[in-house]
Amino acid sequence: MSEPLMALCTSSKMQPIRDLISKVASTNTTVLLRGESGTGKEVLARALHKASPRAGRQFLKVNCAALPGELLESELFGHEKGAFTGAYRQKPGKFEAAHQGTLMLDEIGEMPLRLQAKLLHVLQDGEFSRVGGEKIIDTDVRLIAATNRDLEASMRAHQFREDLYYRLNVIEIRIPPLRERREEVPGLVDFFLKKFNAQYGRAVDIPADTMRVFVDYHWPGNIRELENAVKRVVVLGTARPVHTEIIGNINRGPRVTMPGLPSVAAAVASPDAPISLKEIARQAAREAERVAIKEVLDRVHWNRAKAARLLQISYKALLYKIVQCGLVVQETEPEKQKEVIAS
Repeated sequence: MSEPLMALCTSSKMQPIRDLISKVASTNTTVLLRGESGTGKEVLARALHKASPRAGRQFLKVNCAALPGELLESELFGHEKGAFTGAYRQKPGKFEAAHQGTLMLDEIGEMPLRLQAKLLHVLQDGEFSRVGGEKIIDTDVRLIAATNRDLEASMRAHQFREDLYYRLNVIEIRIPPLRERREEVPGLVDFFLKKFNAQYGRAVDIPADTMRVFVDYHWPGNIRELENAVKRVVVLGTARPVHTEIIGNINRGPRVTMPGLPSVAAAVASPDAPISLKEIARQAAREAERVAIKEVLDRVHWNRAKAARLLQISYKALLYKIVQCGLVVQETEPEKQKEVIAS
């Protein structure tokens, strides 16, 4: 997602966030962005940087979930030659590269505890040393952290440091999911349509009935899912397959304001039909399980071995439930082996 998207976030839910950004952008205050995956946290982080006195300097992003602890430490703080196997030369880290600029730490909740302690030291003292080095390096970086995790629950589980939480959470911005700001959908669709038509040399349009379906859909993957849907429309040259798929998702998705619960209207065929509370409970349990599994899988980037551990079920049981919930992703056997090894 790119910076022009911020101009499209004009809903009533987003206006207070835009106002807050304008107030804090000129300061060096650390900001914690919270929201579901795909809601546009990086877009807001870039907007903060662009509106700040640091706009002429670097904006760098590091995904804390994408690298194991040792590599993440080197990515953030750099390393000296010979610090570890494969360190053939000195390498500056992102804290050096973003000097006098902005550094975004995405998925901060996935950072290992040992690194959390080092990050806390940097925030407190404004200095650090490279991996394998003793030289103290001063840093002047505006830090923006982002997460889709419940950090309070992580603190209770002793997976996230309380002192780091309060250092990061000076200004908290909670980004509402796309389903709570559906009036933005037509503008976002138009933006992505122009982007992908230009990229692929197409002139595909989205019919009015498909646009209505887009607005009605609850978009569990938020703006990222919407972007991918529009991209598929342009690549396929027609909106029909995507339209049909989303209709199916709407029929299977939440039907009431309480997330995860099916509506009574969906449980019975007509007003005179009997209502089975047991069936409604079973449907609610299945939907809640599907939502929980999907959220965990998205959080670990579909590493199912890791997801199985977090859900406290066996790997085979998770594979069965993924199929049962209609969350199947096609992949090759080598990819499966790579996933298990990486876990």
